Amino acid sequence: MPLMSLFGSKGRLVLSTFLLYAIIFELAYCQNDAQEQRTSLGKKANKPKLGKATNKGPRAVTTKPKVKTTAAQAQTFLTQVLNRGKFTKVGDTISIQAGDTLELRCRGKPVHWGVPLYLEEDDDGRLKIVQHERYGVLTLVNTTGADTGEYTCYPMYCEDTDCRKEYDKAVKVFVFFPDPQELFVPSSDYYEVIQLRTNWPTVLPCQVTSPEAKVTLHREFPPVEVVVDGTEISFNVKKGFTIHRPRPYHAGALYCVASLGNLRQSSTKYMLIYVNYPMAPPAPVIQASTSSVAVGENLRVSCTAVGEPNVAIEITWEYPGQEGGLCTHRTASVQSVEVRLGSRLSLFSWWTR
Repeated sequence: MPLMSLFGSKGRLVLSTFLLYAIIFELAYCQNDAQEQRTSLGKKANKPKLGKATNKGPRAVTTKPKVKTTAAQAQTFLTQVLNRGKFTKVGDTISIQAGDTLELRCRGKPVHWGVPLYLEEDDDGRLKIVQHERYGVLTLVNTTGADTGEYTCYPMYCEDTDCRKEYDKAVKVFVFFPDPQELFVPSSDYYEVIQLRTNWPTVLPCQVTSPEAKVTLHREFPPVEVVVDGTEISFNVKKGFTIHRPRPYHAGALYCVASLGNLRQSSTKYMLIYVNYPMAPPAPVIQASTSSVAVGENLRVSCTAVGEPNVAIEITWEYPGQEGGLCTHRTASVQSVEVRLGSRLSLFSWWTR
């Protein structure tokens, strides 16, 4: 008789249940074993690092030197505060109506501000400069046309308490304050004397308060308008007129005239005085009659200086015993003869002992 028939239907049910539990247990055991194998395979073996000992023990710690950083290393730029929470990055020039407030921000810690000379000398408490954590603020209230000029922000490089301006990283903006009553920046001088140097450009600083004003240059006598061709004489709205290569005919009394709408005004008069500066110092050449003389013999030394025409040249002599009086007990004599031939000057001296 088969074994299953001995237990009947209930015995078969119990046996089937037992087999089912055995299969489930076996599957769970195999799954756990496979998971452990995957975990062990996924771990990487610890490899000894180059330059370090693999045994545990005291290790030498090397600290890298700290690089000192400053806020000036970031790019510095200027922004204008238009109103609360509204800013704009400024360009080369800006215009603010006279009477309004100028407020500029410059990123950096710390920064130094440069303002027109008029404000440096006397600002009447209208100028306020504040340094914040990451930026500096310049505020100018009750502005006038006289405040027209260049405003500069210099980032500062500091080491402990020693700070210096970083001129190569400075940012600047030229601010115009148009004034309906003043086309030129006011000046207390009626005449201003300016030297015309042959080797240096000359600027006539007739500064206008509005970039929209039309400016011309005039001569007082004879009363004519001076031609501005952009080469010999040029105009810059931020500087005025520049005479690039002054000549004697540029000398005299000149002034500027500005016009805007129905308003026309004249500037301070500039008295230009021409000075013939040499392009280079005279080149002296000294020669001696001989390089060695015996006691009692004569020695002749000549000095020739070549310079530009119409430029006076003065020659002075220095020789041994001149200041110490060593020649007083000798029969010494010094004779000088000056010879001028155009731009050449020669001085000959003889002395005997």
